[in-house]
Amino acid sequence: MLIKSIAAGLAGTALLATVAFAQSPPAQSPTATTDKAPTAAATTTTSASNEWRASKMSGLKVYNDANENIGSINDLLMDKSGAIKIAVIGVGGFLGMGEHLVAVPYEKLKFADEAVAYSGTGTGMSPGGAKPPASTTTGAATGTDKTATTPTKPSKTWYPDHAVFNASKDELKNMPEFKYSE
Repeated sequence: MLIKSIAAGLAGTALLATVAFAQSPPAQSPTATTDKAPTAAATTTTSASNEWRASKMSGLKVYNDANENIGSINDLLMDKSGAIKIAVIGVGGFLGMGEHLVAVPYEKLKFADEAVAYSGTGTGMSPGGAKPPASTTTGAATGTDKTATTPTKPSKTWYPDHAVFNASKDELKNMPEFKYSE
């Protein structure tokens, strides 16, 4: 019984496949393709310069004017015309747990391509919580020491290094929590 149903299934598949292969595309007259004006998609450029990818903005760190890490961008909200109006910033928490979401006007954010400058004062930690880049020496004790340099950001990465918003972390935590309405 099982063999008969498998054979029937294979026969049906073969019949459908032959019908699909037997179909040919409709013939077009040669004048139909030459008389058409170019479409808008054919005349626009396919490259962009000085633009940022929206997909790279999620997770972008946000600092205040004192170079303190105050959160990261979780989402960007736009109006029906496509203009970005609100940035949803996640403040506090650890690995997404206990994070407080706040909505800030997008035009209040400033974006920077350069990394946050380390001032060298304080606890020896950078504003992002990591140790500042240090020069280290490598090589044997033969006097051929080489100083290691920190890698620089490529000139075109399609996203800014960070955003700046003029508020402290406590001020953002005291803002009303943003919730997505359904």
